[in-house]
Amino acid sequence: MVTSLSRRALLRGQIRQELRILPPGLLRPVEEICDQCSACVDHCPQSIISMQSGIPALDFSSGGCDFCGQCRENCPHADVFFGAELSIPHKAQVQPHCLALNSVDCQACRDHCPTDAIRFRPRAGGPWHPSVVEDDCTGCGLCIGHCPTNAISISARNGSHVAAQP
Repeated sequence: MVTSLSRRALLRGQIRQELRILPPGLLRPVEEICDQCSACVDHCPQSIISMQSGIPALDFSSGGCDFCGQCRENCPHADVFFGAELSIPHKAQVQPHCLALNSVDCQACRDHCPTDAIRFRPRAGGPWHPSVVEDDCTGCGLCIGHCPTNAISISARNGSHVAAQP
């Protein structure tokens, strides 16, 4: 986790812990072995992996992970880093400033969710409300970059809410 601390955030008391989302399937902490070769960055077809403080991390602001495995296939330490299953141990969460929760019809997150994990419940007198079916959410992040108000955050599967993506 990384602490986000700008002057403005400090003065407003808005210090938050940001979650560094690692490439899918990692078993061990990246800091132990990563030699910062950037092979995972160079071979990601979605261009969502970047080096952040010398560690590969996913940035869902421009797209999501399709679990293609190119990061694992091109990592010189794949035999040590990666497990058999490509997964991301995180889930999406809808924040209170979501348009649909504020009486504006929007379902952009649902439209881009490949597993239909974001569903909208009918509501009398207004737009339907979103909810995330945690068991169906892969943590791929496709919903995040498509939300017009950045109202989708990502959190660890253990239940602790960690950070909103930019």
